[in-house]
Amino acid sequence: MIQVSRRHLITTAMASATLPQAALAKTPTEITWDDLIPSGVSYSEIIAQGTIDEQNDFWQPVYDENAKKLNPILDGAYIKMPGYIIPIDLTTDGVTSFILVPYVGACLHTPPPPANQLVFVTTQKPWPSDNLWDAVWVTGQMEHEIQTTEVAETGYLLKAEKMEAYVW
Repeated sequence: MIQVSRRHLITTAMASATLPQAALAKTPTEITWDDLIPSGVSYSEIIAQGTIDEQNDFWQPVYDENAKKLNPILDGAYIKMPGYIIPIDLTTDGVTSFILVPYVGACLHTPPPPANQLVFVTTQKPWPSDNLWDAVWVTGQMEHEIQTTEVAETGYLLKAEKMEAYVW
């Protein structure tokens, strides 16, 4: 019978607890905006004719039922994706919730993309408000969740564990 001292058990437990987190971390799947659309649905099938507001020089797209179709593979997936920030909750510390969009100005200067092209992101660590126009990488757990915000309807929810500047 092997005897292990209490001191040895405590020392071993403490050493295990201090292992580098990187060794234990999951590797995210890097995705693009095309991956948000389910297989078999092309982007051109999402947008119908739409209407033109001639007075305001504004085109308002009309989305069909495909605009809310989400990629089932991404529900619960641990991912990393690039995009731009449209702030929802902004404090002096930075942004803690936002809509991740595929291009600069989406939802602000143009009609919003379809729901399956918008990701609602929450983060514990605020992203600095002086970097709002920069492209970012967001890493975290993704879920399907259609929700309506004051800016647009989103199809995905991403709980960000890590955010970093996107480097070209």
